[in-house]
Amino acid sequence: MKRVLTITALAAGFALPVWAQHSEQELKEDIQRHRAMAAAHEAAAKCLEAGKGEKVCMAELQAACKGLAIGKYCGMRHVH
Repeated sequence: MKRVLTITALAAGFALPVWAQHSEQELKEDIQRHRAMAAAHEAAAKCLEAGKGEKVCMAELQAACKGLAIGKYCGMRHVH
């Protein structure tokens, strides 16, 4: 019975979202990163709206995302 409870507890722990396993400080840092990624994408959208061209705007997005998230575009890239 003890083994079943242990396995159940472990399985429940693995089902928790990743942020539920972080410390309060790590959670705050994640929030800041998400806001920075959102700001980078908003800036890219405004750049495109301003007619600067996809190459220029994607280069600016890539620079804004450097060291911020996985991938060159803050984890997001369109299909085209």
